[in-house]
Amino acid sequence: MKCSRRHALAVAAAATLPAYARIAAGPVLLMRHAQTDPGIGDPPGFVLGRCATQRNLSPQGRAQARAFGARLAALGLRPTAIRSSRWCRCLHTGDEVKLGLGVGATAVAPWPALDSFFEARERESQQTATLSQRVKGMRGPGFELWVSHQVNISAFVGTATQMGQAVWIKARVDGSIAASPFETS
Repeated sequence: MKCSRRHALAVAAAATLPAYARIAAGPVLLMRHAQTDPGIGDPPGFVLGRCATQRNLSPQGRAQARAFGARLAALGLRPTAIRSSRWCRCLHTGDEVKLGLGVGATAVAPWPALDSFFEARERESQQTATLSQRVKGMRGPGFELWVSHQVNISAFVGTATQMGQAVWIKARVDGSIAASPFETS
């Protein structure tokens, strides 16, 4: 009987916590940009800040990102910040997630640490270290949504993600970074 009462008290206490404290599995939800037009990387001569020169979200990708935001909202998960690579496909993913989250969602903030290093591998070490330092310094409450690229996510956590998928990121006690899938169902 004592064990059942403790369990009931724990369940009742957990029910009073904000949704992010019940569901969030880390201080960062790291998302790969949503579905793009076909291609790998960017066209030759692309210019950062000029979307017409880049590979961009497809209409399906826009819908996918907006649905992701709506799913977060349905779960009661509202990021305290949305940070994005400066590539248009990531910024637009963040914008669509924000729309899906609804009124009061935080604005998307470009963050160079999330920029693709697909064609500039010499930036991988520094950018990955910046992400790691940020995660290790986060204490909550809440979580941030980061939107980036497959190459960056793989380098940071060793996990492959499909377009529009996300993983929870947290620092382990030993200082290493752990990733776990974000379950959308």
